Amino acid sequence: MRSRFRGLRCAVAALSLVPLMATAAQADEAVQWRDCGDGVLCGGVTVPSDWASPKHSEPITVNLAKLPARDQAHKLGALLVNPGGPNVAIPNFKRSKASYADLTQWFDVVVFDPRGFGEGDGVSCPTPFPSAADSPLQHKAFTDYRNANAEFAESCAPKLGPLTGKVNSWQVAHDMDAIRTALGERKLRYYGNSYGTVFGQAYAELFTRNVDRMFLDSVLDHGEPRLFEWMAPMAATTERNLHRFAEWCSVTETCALHGKDVIAVFDRVAPKASSIPARVGDQASSQARWPALAEGLAKAENGDTSAFDKAPLQPPDHSLARDMVCADFPFDAGFLGHKAIEHRLRSVAPRVGWADPIFGMTGHCDGLPEIGVHPPHRIRPAGLPPVLITSGSNDTITPVEHGKHVAAQLPGSRYLPAFGGHALYRSGNPCVRQHVHHYLTTGELPAPTASCPAS
Repeated sequence: MRSRFRGLRCAVAALSLVPLMATAAQADEAVQWRDCGDGVLCGGVTVPSDWASPKHSEPITVNLAKLPARDQAHKLGALLVNPGGPNVAIPNFKRSKASYADLTQWFDVVVFDPRGFGEGDGVSCPTPFPSAADSPLQHKAFTDYRNANAEFAESCAPKLGPLTGKVNSWQVAHDMDAIRTALGERKLRYYGNSYGTVFGQAYAELFTRNVDRMFLDSVLDHGEPRLFEWMAPMAATTERNLHRFAEWCSVTETCALHGKDVIAVFDRVAPKASSIPARVGDQASSQARWPALAEGLAKAENGDTSAFDKAPLQPPDHSLARDMVCADFPFDAGFLGHKAIEHRLRSVAPRVGWADPIFGMTGHCDGLPEIGVHPPHRIRPAGLPPVLITSGSNDTITPVEHGKHVAAQLPGSRYLPAFGGHALYRSGNPCVRQHVHHYLTTGELPAPTASCPAS
């Protein structure tokens, strides 16, 4: 697999020469804003469907929504935001605009739907992409999943049209620069959360000199091409959260396992159902689920494993999320590669960490065509202004090691340690928010010794 990634990196290197020719000049008209309710303005930017060949590709529209600055006469400009997913962003932005309200003291807050998402040119596939199989994975389940993935891709292919092979962070970074131009900004101020940090990393590499300030919250590392090294921090964090849950039970009288050795209880219960490690790992990652987790383990100790029999139902997703993720992270280890990584993860996280995130990462791209990929690779953007980066200590989706690894690739950046989970700014961590506001308005990074406690 490493040799395949070396080949892909060569393709990426060739693509990285294109931005000088395919610039945002292809989309230099100002945004025409309209009232779309809830105090939000909506608009769009027309961009080429393929930035590698902008003059010969069909145009598409990238949707925007704006929460205007309170004082238009004294605002500092626009702050471009992507909240992650990858998914349609504007409907949730309208519902959760209160979490961005502080930023309107200084900025027009502008959110964008990634290409292929949302109204207009967004794509809805005829069938939803398949859910990940349970761990430990068996060969038949892997084959069934691979076939389902291939069927999903085949059914969606006619819907893609000019976006075929053009849904990745390389293309999105060019869209972002077109948005910057359309907003009339000389340089970009950007706040990316979760998958939005992947777009931020691509922009930092491709449009280094167009960056003014960039804040990346809950970072997903696009600089680590080795699958095990990329996944191990997720597994280790999941394992640590099980021990955090055990410590909580030891001091919480209302915990159904209070007074018991929780880890010993898990060790007795785990062999009773193959689904238990993954289900427990998922629930242990959210403190809000700990009371129910304790009750489930208590029942399982008495022979009732029903709390862990089925995965929580997820709504069907007909979007291009699978296409985007598998273009940016084209990990397709195959069955033998998956089992090899499973074996290695058991040494890092022997109880739950090996099971919770594994197949959703090692196998989620098997069966999909490898078209228009922009795989992980290290970047060293020369001349990049200082970037502020943070991740929550208990976040299994975007673990702290990912944030630190990205910070190490961006010269002069600052990693801000913070206790907590995913999406620290949006979840309301006051310490993080204070540092972010100071950085975005002044350009000054937190002190090297700064950190944020639990909120």
